[in-house]
Amino acid sequence: MHLHLLLHLFISFIPHFFISNYLSIFFFIILLLLFIIFFNSMGQSLSTYVPSPDLNISKTNRFCYGYVDGYGDGNCNDSSSDNFGYRRNYIDEIPDECLASILHFVDAVDRKNCSLVCRRWLRVEGESRQRLSLNAEAKLLDAVPSLFTRFDSVTKLALRCNRKSISINDDALILISLRCKNLTRLKLRGCREITEIGMLGLARNCKNLKKLSVVSCLFGVKGIHAVVDNSNVIEELSVKRLRGVNDDGGELLCGGGGGSSLKSICLKELVNGSSFAPLIIGSRKLQTLKLIRCIGDWDTTLTSVGKLSSGLIEIHLEKIQVSDVGLVGVSKCLKLETLHLVKTPECSDVGLIAVAEHCKMLKKLHINGWRTNRIGDDSLISIARNCPNLQELVLIAMFPTSLSLGAIASYCQGLERFALCGIVTVSDADIECFASKCVALRKLCIKGCPVSNVGIAAFASGCPNLVKLKVRKCVKVTGEVGEWLRVRRSSLAVNFDHNQVEALDGSGSDVGVQETTMAFPPNDNEVTLIDDSPSTSNNNNNNNNRLFRTKFGFFAGRNFVSCAFRRWTNIDTISSSSFS
Repeated sequence: MHLHLLLHLFISFIPHFFISNYLSIFFFIILLLLFIIFFNSMGQSLSTYVPSPDLNISKTNRFCYGYVDGYGDGNCNDSSSDNFGYRRNYIDEIPDECLASILHFVDAVDRKNCSLVCRRWLRVEGESRQRLSLNAEAKLLDAVPSLFTRFDSVTKLALRCNRKSISINDDALILISLRCKNLTRLKLRGCREITEIGMLGLARNCKNLKKLSVVSCLFGVKGIHAVVDNSNVIEELSVKRLRGVNDDGGELLCGGGGGSSLKSICLKELVNGSSFAPLIIGSRKLQTLKLIRCIGDWDTTLTSVGKLSSGLIEIHLEKIQVSDVGLVGVSKCLKLETLHLVKTPECSDVGLIAVAEHCKMLKKLHINGWRTNRIGDDSLISIARNCPNLQELVLIAMFPTSLSLGAIASYCQGLERFALCGIVTVSDADIECFASKCVALRKLCIKGCPVSNVGIAAFASGCPNLVKLKVRKCVKVTGEVGEWLRVRRSSLAVNFDHNQVEALDGSGSDVGVQETTMAFPPNDNEVTLIDDSPSTSNNNNNNNNRLFRTKFGFFAGRNFVSCAFRRWTNIDTISSSSFS
């Protein structure tokens, strides 16, 4: 109101200024400019009116980023009534494929939380999940339809059941196989209600199954035969503690085209291991064979394998009945690159020499002599002279002398990883020989050997490519030489723990012969649909187990209690992490 009055008074004086003096025009222009500057400084606008913004933003809009002026559909409920136009939700504009890729990099817990954000995220998370681990109790049958409606892209499935619970049966396994026809990997653990019928249904419905792992199930060789015989793409088979005893021979295994595509077979802790012999012999494409603590006479099987499966690259033999006859059969595998002989007391220099003379491509050799002194200098010298490509050598509980150790240092110029465990005949001179001649050596592990600081000090200038040195249970080696080595070679990772007391693994040697099961990584996004017993009962069970282990440590766990026997036995084991 005051503004209009001032303008009216100003305009009414204009004629008087023009009449009195023409020079007043200049004064008029200056006065007009002053009025304009004054009005602009007061924040007034003569032509437009701008309302104050509404600061009361709803909770729905706080997740909407940016604005659009009347275009775009927007996803916020109150955007249509906002004076600023529609609000854009950029998260909803991310394509499903990109969202699935993002969820792929999220760990299991966060991925489950992401599925609770909205229905779209729940759908995308389910459709993009490829790995699934389920508690395979009997109650899982009722949840299978809804579960695999959500997770319809699963290709890797693990079904585990506690030994105290009743597992799923054939009907549940067949229903799962109908819902997961694209399954490529399956692990069954503790599913004791599944029989050969369920395994046959699995094979007929899952034509793309490539890897099968079976642990602690009650069906026998016929169940494995049902899968292998009805699949042309299965490549890896791992069987551990199969309880079935209803197999009267292996004729059924040869009936179909079983094993025609198998490339890897791992048998562990089987009382009927010999029942799998026809399957092993019939697998002409076999590249990896692992026989670990399986009852049976394996000489005949290995002889046949050597004649028929010439493409074998890796063989693990641990605590099985095999002699030099079996090793002679293994020597027919001319492409052999990895051989593990662990606690096979009937094997001697004769069989290992045959392997050395024929398997020229051998790269990795692990020998646990079990203190039988049947594998010694003769076979090791033959290995050194006939296997120029040897890169990894592990010797455990043997009695080699300076003759064989010197031959290894002289002839195996490509040796990169070397381990001596419980070798009571090794001396400082032998270690100095390795330090001066093994130029390519990168990792060295010495455990339970009578070497001293003098031998270890040789690595201050020897083995120029050495990056890791591990010394354990060598009572003559002190920590001072370790500190001295760290100062002299800062790039060398030195690990000295001669005073550490380690527990004995009751499973025997762990020279890298591990169970080759189709295990999923820790972040496999495990989904447990059936709750376990209440927390109170779990706590009680844990307390009882803890008390039981305290009183009877020898039987309650796999690790023995501290005793004098441990010190003698530990020199027979070497962890597979020694070369990691």
